[in-house]
Amino acid sequence: MNANIIDDIIQRLYANEPGSTLYHYTSLSGLLGIIDSGHLRASDVRYMNDSTELRHTLDLMSEHITRRVISGTDRPVLLNQLADWLSHRIVSSPMLFGASFRANGNLLSQWRGYSVHGKGVSLGFDPLHILHCAKRQQFQVGRCIYDPRQQAGLIEEVVDAVEAHAASGATRDGDEQANLQIFERMEGRLLRLAAILKHPAFEEEQEWRIVSPVISDCREAPVNFREGTSMLVPWYAFELREREGAAAMGLNHVYLGPTSNIDLSMNSLELFLSQRGASPRNGISYCQIPYRQR
Repeated sequence: MNANIIDDIIQRLYANEPGSTLYHYTSLSGLLGIIDSGHLRASDVRYMNDSTELRHTLDLMSEHITRRVISGTDRPVLLNQLADWLSHRIVSSPMLFGASFRANGNLLSQWRGYSVHGKGVSLGFDPLHILHCAKRQQFQVGRCIYDPRQQAGLIEEVVDAVEAHAASGATRDGDEQANLQIFERMEGRLLRLAAILKHPAFEEEQEWRIVSPVISDCREAPVNFREGTSMLVPWYAFELREREGAAAMGLNHVYLGPTSNIDLSMNSLELFLSQRGASPRNGISYCQIPYRQR
């Protein structure tokens, strides 16, 4: 296998390293929190965009399993049980946290989400700084995959690995308890896969993700909670400072989003970052997108 086959798949997916500035879009309140705390809030991947991100991967797996069972397989009970387990167990599975970056720091689609009343910024981080911070905290950095063919190939590899693992254990296809043990060993790996498989409709975002270690028990880890749109959202701090008390956060560049008060907003943003010792190496730019009051 076994689990090692899936580990190899995950390792391959997180092997790419960013070579250009990574932008994190946020609101002005988010900016204040990031600069003053020195960390990003990495959200539980199951709660990103109200769980639609995870749902995409689960739907792909369910569709593939259905086609495989219909076309004929030696282990139909195993695969049907896997499909049922995916639809229920994954909601209460181990926790995995992620935060998003974009290769493009000046996207209209992103400003629409973050610049309500002119309150959006895009923080551009040095990719090497993010990689160093990730390595120190045992996070992985991965580029999101949007290509449907590549996604389908990955899902097929994962289901192949599940079947191979079951076969290597010489278990009966109807051995429900043995099958559940196989699935449970996969949980964290499947979440790590789901963290970077995104719907093709979002391809323009060119997204990168930082992904935390798997956390089995939130009572034994520094997991926090924030208010989301319709529920409490668990989050985990991704530290941006290389050491305690260090001011440098690896900021390369900052975009100010659309606003009706360009000059004043640019001035106060520059003053704030300078005061906090976080001035970006390449300065601050206005997005040049016309502001429209909503």
